[in-house]
Amino acid sequence: MVGRERFFGTLKQALAAYAFNICGVFAGTVVAFQLGLFSMAPWVIAVYPGIISARGVIGGLLSGRLSTGLHVGTVRPRFLGNTRSFYLLFKAVVVLTLETSVAMSLVAVVFGAFLWGAKVTDLFTILGVIVATMTLALIVISPLTMIVSFLSFKHGLDPDIILYPVESTISDVLITLCYVSILSLYFLPSAFGLYIIVLLCLILTISALYFSYRNLKEREFVKTLKESFLTLIFVAFIVNVTGSVLGKISEAIGGRREIYTVYPALIDTVGDVGAVIGSTATTKLALGTLKPSLSAVGSHIHEIIGAWIASVIMFIIYSTLSLLIQGVFTLNVFVKFTTFLLTANVLAASFIIAISWAVSIITFQRGLDPDNFVIPIESSMADSMTTISLFIALALIG
Repeated sequence: MVGRERFFGTLKQALAAYAFNICGVFAGTVVAFQLGLFSMAPWVIAVYPGIISARGVIGGLLSGRLSTGLHVGTVRPRFLGNTRSFYLLFKAVVVLTLETSVAMSLVAVVFGAFLWGAKVTDLFTILGVIVATMTLALIVISPLTMIVSFLSFKHGLDPDIILYPVESTISDVLITLCYVSILSLYFLPSAFGLYIIVLLCLILTISALYFSYRNLKEREFVKTLKESFLTLIFVAFIVNVTGSVLGKISEAIGGRREIYTVYPALIDTVGDVGAVIGSTATTKLALGTLKPSLSAVGSHIHEIIGAWIASVIMFIIYSTLSLLIQGVFTLNVFVKFTTFLLTANVLAASFIIAISWAVSIITFQRGLDPDNFVIPIESSMADSMTTISLFIALALIG
């Protein structure tokens, strides 16, 4: 009976959290109707998944640390008068935002040199656009993440299940709008847009350098940066694979806007599956209620199945919404498009479930903080695996 309660509890809360991913359809619709802007330079579409993933790394770290901290008492559900750990976490997030932006830009140019003829001069353009976008996102999204974590905890909901799915969806919509806004500024014929981009870059750079200088002797601050930096380098390479595959998909699908429309929602939801599984596992590990062994997966199976079934339901909803928005809904098209999406779901979700579980257990066994690794790694790999799974499903189904 306890197992059934855990399954239905996870399913209900996961569905409630995943429902926010419907907003991701809005982000995809923005991309679908801004294809002209996204085709103005080869790097624009290739960098987009990287920016989503980069924000996912930062949001995943923040979400994981907040949810676990609220459970174990190292974070209080309020902005003012919070713990030292909470404020050190926020400062570390600012520094990591700059580090992530720089790493993403460097790797993007290296990949781009082989795939679309990127030059060294493109580094400054890509770096400026990414840093400005991430700065804008940090100002807007991070406070919202904290608000969701505090409110869910105060109202008796489990932030391990609610927080990241809600945060990642809101984040994808807002990061897409931020990216489109920065691109619009960059492609303005006047220099005004460049001044704004430079100003945003300076704000983040100066803030990150100041926080680093003032907190280098803080053990918790340094530990967060060191452990997260390893994840950051790994993620920087993974997400550029995502961008490359998305570029290939764009070539294959041409103007099929229904696929662009659901894309952010799909990568969101697969990432959310891994986040729910990983975050609930890390909390159990921290509380001592889960054995730190890969073979203990059976004791977590109800959460795993509940999180996955919720994603299947959402994929069917996304299919319906996308076809209705693009005005191409018929029963035949719906069946074929839904089969295409569910094929991608099975491929991507299976992989991400295994990754989330493995990273949770292995990092804990090695004495590391799983919250610095699980969501950042699985969310970025979810983006890549969902994109690759879409490409495979496209080849299989058409």
